[in-house]
Amino acid sequence: MTYGGIVVSLEVPDKNKQRADIVLGYDHLESYLKRNPYFGAIVGRYANRIANACFKLNGVEYKLAANNGGNSLHGGIRGFDKRVWSVLDASHNRLSLRYVSANGEEGYPGDLTTTVTYSLSEKNEVRIDYSAVSNQDTVINLTNHSWFNLAGAGNGDILEHRLQIHGRRFTPVDSFLIPSGELQAVAGTPFDFTSMRSVGSGMDTREEQIRLANGYDHNFVLDGDGTLSLAATLEEPRSGRKMEVLTTQPGLQFFTGNTLDGSIRGKQGEIYERHAALCLETQNFPDAPNHPNFPSAILRQGQTFQSTTIYRFSIAV
Repeated sequence: MTYGGIVVSLEVPDKNKQRADIVLGYDHLESYLKRNPYFGAIVGRYANRIANACFKLNGVEYKLAANNGGNSLHGGIRGFDKRVWSVLDASHNRLSLRYVSANGEEGYPGDLTTTVTYSLSEKNEVRIDYSAVSNQDTVINLTNHSWFNLAGAGNGDILEHRLQIHGRRFTPVDSFLIPSGELQAVAGTPFDFTSMRSVGSGMDTREEQIRLANGYDHNFVLDGDGTLSLAATLEEPRSGRKMEVLTTQPGLQFFTGNTLDGSIRGKQGEIYERHAALCLETQNFPDAPNHPNFPSAILRQGQTFQSTTIYRFSIAV
């Protein structure tokens, strides 16, 4: 829908050709307006966290809207997820949306024009193409924040889902989930998803990073080279549903729905308990504007930001 560019439903067949909606959300717009933990939304101008809600660009410090313990999360108080987007083009398998973020909105510099196009292919793919231009230097990080449960939204937790991430490093965080700046190897840690294993297999651990996030809420450094590459594969054993995530982005935020607590009633009145879904958000690194060793999040005046993410669905064999 045009509010937040939100993906409200995604129906995928299982191994018995039975369809189920695999993304969390609500039945009515009013619920999204009242309380939405970014279900299905386009997130920007800067997805994920920026420490102390500030960054420097060209020697100028910019103060952002703080909405997460003194930090800025997912674009601030009214990020792209809470804006009404304009429809540029729509057909049976394609929707192109645009939003113009004014200079100073949530503290960010520059008038930023963002276009996001959703399309469906004959290969059972949901493709998301992002582009943006600004009339002055700014920072940008765009993603889609769909919450997936391949067993069907509201149908249990995701701990038995099996996951592989093509990333041999991740960015450790502090107690506010802000990256330290280190790029740590996943080998020998609960973050090693280089081979397919269950999501819950690393959750019952005393490892500090798991405790800080109450699960997984971490950015993985992808092995890709900036071209469209396989980032992750997710499978749900009972239904047989399989989802592959391909992206041009350098990072993947893996989040296990740790903040759900049973207080949200979603589609058809289903109660969303902890770990009712997971997110695989393709993106730049959290707090990249404050870490020179991270991939640059700077969008220069007159340049065009572009990225592509594909969610491809099939049956696991």
